[in-house]
Amino acid sequence: MSENSSANLESDKTKEINSVVGKTEEISRDENSPADFNKAIEASGLGVYNVILLFLAIVGQFASIFESSTMSYILPIAECDLQLTLNDKGILNAVGYAGMMISAIFWGYLADTRGRRSILLYGYLADAVCVFGSALSQNFVMLVTFKFLGGLIVNGPAAVLFTYLVEMHGPKHTGIIIMIVGMITSTAMLALPLFAWAIFPQDWHFQLFDSLQINTWQIYLFVCGLPSLLSGLILFILPESPRFLMGQGRNEEALKSFRTIYYFNTRKPKVTYPIKSLIQELPDRKSNKDEDIFTVEPNTKVKPAKPKSRSFLEGLQQMKPLFHKPLLLISLRCYTMQLCIFLGMNTIRLWLPQLFASTAEYEALHAGEDDVSSTMCTILEYSVNKTAETLTNHENICSEPINISIDMYMNNIIVSATGFLGYFFAGGIVRVLGAKRLLIVSVSSLMSAVVTLFPTQLRSVVVAACMMCGRLGALSGNLLFPIFVQIGCMPPFLMVSAALLLAGGLSIFVPNPSKVTPS
Repeated sequence: MSENSSANLESDKTKEINSVVGKTEEISRDENSPADFNKAIEASGLGVYNVILLFLAIVGQFASIFESSTMSYILPIAECDLQLTLNDKGILNAVGYAGMMISAIFWGYLADTRGRRSILLYGYLADAVCVFGSALSQNFVMLVTFKFLGGLIVNGPAAVLFTYLVEMHGPKHTGIIIMIVGMITSTAMLALPLFAWAIFPQDWHFQLFDSLQINTWQIYLFVCGLPSLLSGLILFILPESPRFLMGQGRNEEALKSFRTIYYFNTRKPKVTYPIKSLIQELPDRKSNKDEDIFTVEPNTKVKPAKPKSRSFLEGLQQMKPLFHKPLLLISLRCYTMQLCIFLGMNTIRLWLPQLFASTAEYEALHAGEDDVSSTMCTILEYSVNKTAETLTNHENICSEPINISIDMYMNNIIVSATGFLGYFFAGGIVRVLGAKRLLIVSVSSLMSAVVTLFPTQLRSVVVAACMMCGRLGALSGNLLFPIFVQIGCMPPFLMVSAALLLAGGLSIFVPNPSKVTPS
């Protein structure tokens, strides 16, 4: 009896040992098997690297917003120094968008062939040079040249930043990244009037190298260029996107990126990174220096120069559905809506600092006079006449220091703060109104709807075309606004209202994004 019990006990132990060994071997095989991106990025952990990415998101998004918005805040202050007309002010507000329109396709090509990191690194550093150049500008031509170059350059890193951030996280973090980037954008809009409030009242005037006259508005531009510089410097320590590298069949380089992320997050040696190989999404390959790398289909051989033109033609063939029903009408509506949205919103946004400054100046001039009208039409007429008088009687008018009032920027701070608060309620608003109603009531949600309305293989093209139309709208609106202001009080506001009403009207005929089958 005792011998039988002992034999049974030994048998149970043997089974237990075999079970443990079997599980160990299974775990070992699982760890050594090729990992997909999601498994590899999860194994790299969360920690210091993600904090660095958050800081990059902040300064990078600040740089993008500052490049397109700083002119609107310096116009009332730099009017005398640069002898600006109303049309000059419109050009300064619009010229950055002209650069963005021209460079959109070029930057998209580079991002898909040269990688994310190089576009971000060199793009932000080059933009910093342009911003610092604008800060040293001594005349209108010099300033408008640097602003055009800044728009031309910043368009690349601004578009790639969000892609880079998403590709550095697993899919479960995509939603929070979208929310964080949105809040950073609103914070950047709020920071601009706060910086203006802090810098413009200061009596900072000096000469640099005995030839460059530096005033407060130039110091303001210099401060607004620091995020671009910081963004570029941060990229020196960050690796290329492993998601991009895996998509190009460059798994060896992707593993190096994962190990770097793992090292930052865990402070453990890179060799201890548990993932030893990655799944082969594309044929394995190594890149040569300065080589363009094009995406290829799985299980195909990487081909040299001649097939590239064929793949481009195949890409054009893939776009054919956009020129036929039903996508043709939907895409045309989206393009028109985006043009109208950007025309309306960015025209008013970039002219608000000038309007608020004129309001504060007019009310200070007529303080205590009960019989003086303070309507918007009266203030606009005063602003037009003041600008014209500044040009004809420059020496007398500009000899007196500009009276900087807190009221000039307090209203801008309030307007910017409302946008920041809106992100806290965005999720609830979408659930209550639904995507379709939100698109009609708040037309700025168009881009999120476009992602749902179009097939996966066409989304990037449609988004790029929508953004180009939007920038055309911003460019047109800022050039037309000062022309209409000189015609009368109502025309500029009728232009903006008509554009937004047209966008809202067209949204009624756009399919409900929540009822579209994903593809």
